[in-house]
Amino acid sequence: MSADSRVARNQAPPLVGHDVVTSDTALLDAVRSHAPDGVVETLSGLGLEAGTEEAREHGRLANVHHPELVTVDRYGNRVDEVRFHPSWHWLMERAVGHGLQAAPWESDSEHAHLRRAAGFFAWSQTEPGHGCPISMTYAAVPALRADDALAEQWTPKLAATSYDPGVRLLADKGGALAGMGMTEKQGGSDVRANETQARPTSVNGEYTLHGHKWFTSAPMNDVFLVLAQAPDGLSCFLVPRVLPSGERNRIDVVRLKDKLGNRSNASAELELEGTWAQRLGDEGRGVRTIIEMVAATRLDCVIGSASLMRKALAEASWHVAHRSAFGGLLGDKPLMRNVVADLAVESEAATVLAMRLASAVDRRTDPHEAALRRIALPLAKFWVCKRTPMMVAEALECLGGNGYVEESGLPLLFRESPLNSVWEGSGNVNALDVLRALSREPEALGAWLTEVGLARGEDPRLDLAVEGVLTMLGDVGTLEHSARRLAGQMAACLQASLLLRHADPDVADAFCATRLGGDYNGTLGTLPVGIDLATIVTRATPAL
Repeated sequence: MSADSRVARNQAPPLVGHDVVTSDTALLDAVRSHAPDGVVETLSGLGLEAGTEEAREHGRLANVHHPELVTVDRYGNRVDEVRFHPSWHWLMERAVGHGLQAAPWESDSEHAHLRRAAGFFAWSQTEPGHGCPISMTYAAVPALRADDALAEQWTPKLAATSYDPGVRLLADKGGALAGMGMTEKQGGSDVRANETQARPTSVNGEYTLHGHKWFTSAPMNDVFLVLAQAPDGLSCFLVPRVLPSGERNRIDVVRLKDKLGNRSNASAELELEGTWAQRLGDEGRGVRTIIEMVAATRLDCVIGSASLMRKALAEASWHVAHRSAFGGLLGDKPLMRNVVADLAVESEAATVLAMRLASAVDRRTDPHEAALRRIALPLAKFWVCKRTPMMVAEALECLGGNGYVEESGLPLLFRESPLNSVWEGSGNVNALDVLRALSREPEALGAWLTEVGLARGEDPRLDLAVEGVLTMLGDVGTLEHSARRLAGQMAACLQASLLLRHADPDVADAFCATRLGGDYNGTLGTLPVGIDLATIVTRATPAL
């Protein structure tokens, strides 16, 4: 064996040592279209740490060493705890420290939610699983506002930038995390079919819960929002892990789910038998109470999927920029350049839409912004999350066999890619929610038309696509049958409008040429002749 055979040649160096925020031109442009430069500058420390070799290794270790369910302690006492690897805690400590959970709700910055969205987008590229408890904590605060006393008690700890794990009284903790338990084994997305019973106690507003929850992620969180059937119908309840007396609440963890995607986060099946809870909002109004939490988690589904896209694109563009084959760099081959450029177009379209929705949260009292959120959240949740598996698979293929190996990180991204399309309402649920918004809230369609119309006349392909949407809306008898097609077209029109107004002209041109009709068959790497592919690829490749 020669000495050279022991040294790997023609391999791309590890993608480390870059600022995940400032090296992402698409993210910078998307944020700066709604906020001044100072908002991005506050994320510099996060971006630098996210791009370190240390962060990459912690992300790997958190998925290699799975959470461990401990139902009883050494003496036989029931504890129902989940133990995590130190790398999980390293990732969580930084996510909370950077204010990616509920901190924006307590901030007086007019761009707090946009900043948080950009940070969540960048930091989630270190490892996607720990984003789940971060996202649920962010989403819990608007739902808590249904009860002023409970909101006053919990919000300051949920918004605190101190990561303080452990089962203790809220008063003894520097910070807290929230989760939710909505679905049950017999109902899934049909939460009105829930069977868990909420029985009132002798104290007003207090209940005991009796039933089960099929999916509850991060069961070590400090508090959960749970749906259950009260005497007057489906209601929302706040369930703390520790009772006011200091004792553990009755939350039995039956098992941890063996999931398709990340292995770092613990998704649990719970049994509730006499579990103490406080009602949040009125009896029979559980869905309405928790709807703001649903809206916030849908936003994070869009941001999380856009983050997966960006991470996959970064790895693919970095690889082809350093790997040689067939007499030259892969990135210089016309067909590979077409593929990477198309990946970049898909990623930027998702990014610009995610940041626009986050900016709408900052301006949520504005009637247009509120109506836009109502229609654009299910649109974006349907479209972006549906596009992610295809996009990540194509990025993996850019690395060839290297991308199929776990050490590359791409297999984890691929396994994770379908998640957000399932979580918080599947594709059908969100497509039908679009129809519900259109039929019940006419201002929602008006907001979409206004937003898309800001780019009217800039590209005839967009104008034609908008006319196609209006034609579909006119065929009332087939709307439910065509709900997915309608949602996809409306989302693509919204993305096109944002790209035309805020992105690089070559990216906008490529998007309109392919995603708005014509002969596009959905296969990535089919951008037409005349698009400046080199500019798009350079824009997408991380710079050290």
